[in-house]
Amino acid sequence: MKIFVTGATGFVGFHVARELAAQGAKLRLLTRRTSQTRFLEEIGGAEVRVGDLNEPETLRGAMADCEAVVHVAADYRLWVRDPAEMYRANVDGTRELLRMAREAGVRRVVYTSSVATMGFRRDGLIVNEDTPVGLGDMVGHYKRSKFLAEQEAMRAAEGGQQVMILNPTTPIGSHDSKPTPTGRITVDFLHGRFPAYMDTGLNLVDVSEVARAHAAALDRGEPGRRYILGGENLTLKQILDKLSAMTGIPSPTVEIPFWVAATYAFLEETVTGRIRGREPRATLEEVRMGRKKMFASSARAQEELGFRVAAVYPAMRAAVEWFRANGYAPTA
Repeated sequence: MKIFVTGATGFVGFHVARELAAQGAKLRLLTRRTSQTRFLEEIGGAEVRVGDLNEPETLRGAMADCEAVVHVAADYRLWVRDPAEMYRANVDGTRELLRMAREAGVRRVVYTSSVATMGFRRDGLIVNEDTPVGLGDMVGHYKRSKFLAEQEAMRAAEGGQQVMILNPTTPIGSHDSKPTPTGRITVDFLHGRFPAYMDTGLNLVDVSEVARAHAAALDRGEPGRRYILGGENLTLKQILDKLSAMTGIPSPTVEIPFWVAATYAFLEETVTGRIRGREPRATLEEVRMGRKKMFASSARAQEELGFRVAAVYPAMRAAVEWFRANGYAPTA
């Protein structure tokens, strides 16, 4: 099977492309002119095409003669100077890619959304794909753009296109080269930049399991259906304690209230972001998101895709070792 994959130079996309290649697929990978492509050498035999979600016409030829598309690429930032850029890539880019896939006769499309589109609550209730949610529940531009992009995928499925929607929780593992906001938690901890923590929670998932689920969705996924891909539901304190156990770096013992974190994030956005023009270490969007524990169930993906909910400790260790080996953090 020949598969067109977007986002292969990113964290999740790299693992997805590597898994598909390992299963014998012929791959055509989309990269931008500015993409760092050095890790693509680990994906043997893949064809590389240059294009951009912000320039949809560059995608048309790349999908020719492909039987499937796996659309992983997204603008994943929790702070952005011009939010319109994020909506162009995540929403408009997804809508146009789906249209061109239809026109190219592509048989199956897997769209990588995010667990951020789910209806999380402050009381830590474990949610699933059927938990009520709306656009008004989305905090910040990233969540809003992914929610709107997911609606485009669902509309395409309602129109008869075979589009499956995957919702990874918080992937962790090697090759998080950007790194993602999740990866920065690990990198900051390894640098000793976690003096305190908030009362929040995440579902961490091994990125390798997420990659395997993408391959399974191409064969077994039901069009128009959403699938949460998760691992362990953990508080931030539990995550930091696990990192401490594997590295020997002390875990913070001080819990800070919401208003302190919000004040710090506001100052970071103002001074570092707006005045200095650099990405702030903390954002109000992150803090507001942290008021809800993002605990989720992957029962549907387990039942319908054969997804495996695995212990996340090995993936966390793989992330630590990779960040250290590639100069993101001090060696042990």
